[in-house]
Amino acid sequence: MFCVQFCPSCLHAFWFAAFLSELNRKIMMKIKTLRLFASLSLLLVGTGGVSSIAFAEDKQPNFLFIFADDLTFQAVHALGNSDVKTPNIDSLASRGMTFTHAYNPGAWGGAVCVASRTMLLTGKFLWHVHADYNKTDEIYRQTGKMWPQTLEANGYDTYFSGKWHVRAPADKAFQTARHIRPGMPNQTPEGYHRPKPNEPDPWSPYDPKFEGFWKGGKHWSEVLADDAEEYLELAGKDDSPFFMYLAFNAPHDPRQAPKEYVDMYDPDKLTVPANFLPEYPWDIGSNKIRDEIIAPFPRTDHIVQVHLQEYYAIITHMDAQIGRILDGLEKTGKADNTYIVFTADHGLAVGSHGLMGKQNQYEHSVRVPFIVVGPNVPQGSRVSEPVYLQDIHPTTFDLAGIKKPDHVEFQSLAGYLQGDYDCEHYSAVYGAYTETQRMAIHDGFKLIVYPKIGKSLLFDLKADPDEMKDLSDSQCSKTRELFQVLLKQQAVMGDQLDLIAAFPDLAGV
Repeated sequence: MFCVQFCPSCLHAFWFAAFLSELNRKIMMKIKTLRLFASLSLLLVGTGGVSSIAFAEDKQPNFLFIFADDLTFQAVHALGNSDVKTPNIDSLASRGMTFTHAYNPGAWGGAVCVASRTMLLTGKFLWHVHADYNKTDEIYRQTGKMWPQTLEANGYDTYFSGKWHVRAPADKAFQTARHIRPGMPNQTPEGYHRPKPNEPDPWSPYDPKFEGFWKGGKHWSEVLADDAEEYLELAGKDDSPFFMYLAFNAPHDPRQAPKEYVDMYDPDKLTVPANFLPEYPWDIGSNKIRDEIIAPFPRTDHIVQVHLQEYYAIITHMDAQIGRILDGLEKTGKADNTYIVFTADHGLAVGSHGLMGKQNQYEHSVRVPFIVVGPNVPQGSRVSEPVYLQDIHPTTFDLAGIKKPDHVEFQSLAGYLQGDYDCEHYSAVYGAYTETQRMAIHDGFKLIVYPKIGKSLLFDLKADPDEMKDLSDSQCSKTRELFQVLLKQQAVMGDQLDLIAAFPDLAGV
């Protein structure tokens, strides 16, 4: 025990300094509040109506963005897959709004995640951002135009952990960034061309000797949850709103999880996709790339079931880490004023249509889970209107009362989140992969075209959700109609590939 004595003049000076400090804090909070409502006023003027956006205690909301890698919408229990166990993701779906038709617009190369994430962080459409790709850092990060930077400029503390894969430094785009991971965990030869019929499988999905997700000694999904818990503890002690971008590498291959998770799934009891094929019948520019050779040709039921076992195991392990993150949020006392977003960069085939990867235009590979939980979001609600996963970028600005920057091209989903199910969004969905594939969805039909081989496919997504019956020959007028939709979407996305030369009959020339 000890005490400190102050002389009267020093004591007066001490209390006066404390008074000034508290006064300054209150002034800064008032400035922040005025800035918030000034931004909100601009938003309301821009939209020409009255907004129903509400902030708890007049504070800007927090954003907890949880991002998976290679997760198809078909691999979530709450979205219809009874084989997989995803209790924490299911809980989010019951607590918030699920966009059941959320898409990634495509990619200019085999690493689909690069294009998806670059669009997400910049807000730019596919081919517009591709034109800037080699100067992503110079054009966007150095000029303060990346998603977290706009939020930071409007009073947010920003945090990042996990997979990045964008041509700009994450630790300069975010105020706090740790465990910045590459595009995929370490690969090993044993993880490819397996399992082969009637041969021992050299691979183990839970043996750390293969490193992969265990490089560094701890599973990367668990490291991400560790970072998230620490970030949330820090954020809980700060009055500033926060934006956390937590990007799992899971369930990307090599699909590794602790043995207890792998043992949850008996491969012989897993459902083989209804649209299973031993091999895809057309050369679409991605048949034998890296993602496809992780399994041997031709595919068999058993091969697909083994890969599904490992896929579901790492998803369930990731789901457990998401549970830890959600618990950490509750401990901050800020959960009621936090928007939680769960989505993925793209989907994955895992045996559907004879494919294993995401470099195709089928629903399993271009659609992702997309769930938002937060203030005033209708619980257990679903929206079937098509959206892009990158729409979350401007949505956060709307919800925070921040004017959308001019360079951001994706559209806000704030109207849906506040219960306006009739708000108009995209008239059609666009998809692309390199110069070899294009896709458009409109009025319940999907057109896929392969320009290099002159092949077109038409599917009625309502009657044939597994995309198994090609209608392009029997419904020529609908095929031509969708082709015109695709041409218009090309213009929107900055796509200069000449489809008319490849399909003169569909173009009517």
